[in-house]
Amino acid sequence: MPEKDTLFKLVGKALESADPYLAVKRSLMFKEGKLRVEETEFEIKGKVHVLAIGKASCKMTRALFDVLPEETIGKSLVVTKYGYTEDSPKRVKVIEAGHPVPDENSLLAGKLGLELAKNVKKEDILLTLISGGGSALFVYPAGDISLNDLKITNELLLKSGATIREINTVRKHISRVKGGRLAKVVKGTVVSLIISDVIGNDVSSIASGITAPDPTTYVDAYEVLVRRGILEKLPESVREHIEMGLKGLIEETPKSLPNVHNFIIADNEKACEAVAEKARELGFNSAVMTTTLEGEAKEIALAVGSIVEEIAKKDRPLKRPALMVFGGEWTVTVGDSKGLGGPNQEFALSIARKIAGLNATVVAFDTDGTDGPTKVAGGIVDGETLRKLEEAGIDIEEVLKNHDSYRALKKVGALLKTGPTGTNVNSMVVVMVR
Repeated sequence: MPEKDTLFKLVGKALESADPYLAVKRSLMFKEGKLRVEETEFEIKGKVHVLAIGKASCKMTRALFDVLPEETIGKSLVVTKYGYTEDSPKRVKVIEAGHPVPDENSLLAGKLGLELAKNVKKEDILLTLISGGGSALFVYPAGDISLNDLKITNELLLKSGATIREINTVRKHISRVKGGRLAKVVKGTVVSLIISDVIGNDVSSIASGITAPDPTTYVDAYEVLVRRGILEKLPESVREHIEMGLKGLIEETPKSLPNVHNFIIADNEKACEAVAEKARELGFNSAVMTTTLEGEAKEIALAVGSIVEEIAKKDRPLKRPALMVFGGEWTVTVGDSKGLGGPNQEFALSIARKIAGLNATVVAFDTDGTDGPTKVAGGIVDGETLRKLEEAGIDIEEVLKNHDSYRALKKVGALLKTGPTGTNVNSMVVVMVR
């Protein structure tokens, strides 16, 4: 369908604007023994060591190696998700690790990364390349917490409906590397190029802030666990560690890191603006409605659907043909459900109820190409999707209750597949009203 082809082009535009290779090449420059990031210069007196963590780390590293002379580069370590190594430079050590659930390789990456950071000399630079997914890909539990206990804790947090900020608050307080702890051991200068997957670009939350001062405390972590009702479900080692932190028996995360310089080089806002601009070129009345959309996927989908209905019936707040862009990070409170899907698939399935019969098409997708534990980016639905679901014998309310959006959308050909994109700047929704 022509409208779906147009939406696919706009999805491509969003991914192009967040391309990690181009983002690094735009931001980084080497000249006469100096490293320049945007408007800031750093004199290279020793070596530039490289630690790249996240789904975009291979592309970011390749760009870095294209900018810096090889003789300036010291040790390097790249950590990424399984299947995301295609663009990696051949002369660097790459560890593929688990996401969204950390695994043994995530632990290995954390240990090797901390060792690298400790060996950076005073005259050296540690150049960190950080992108989404780093929280799971790079772990080193604190105290007596095992990898399995960490995995259980992560799973409880993800299923509780906790926001990414809440999840990271807890993660930072049960880790040896998160919450600025990795940067604290570096004797030299830390320069971080960051692709943000966090609403508002809070560097202390991106990849759980391995190079950022942490404004949160053990008290904050404890309150998240209580608020989300999972404190008593935690492994004993995690609960004891948090309690020791509350008593002041464990050092807090660093609140100041004067040797660290963090730079955001790509984010959700830039991607949303690129889509809106391209849509205007195609003749649409377009607007970025928000880049801070948060909440339960199926609920905020109904709110967005109400705006779609308003445009379709009353030509407000935009006149048709209209195109709206929403950016942010929505969640699904899974509970004990055994369904399969992700926040964007659940968003798409939910909004299909609200736009039924309207001349509208909606695509909801994760910019990294993987929505939740599935291998699809999200879903694409229109005014006919609800009818198709009903004809296929699918009870949409029951599916939403069981969080089984993947199977339902698959039955009616409404899944969006991009494959791994090599980037991650949150989720996006693009709405077309014809």
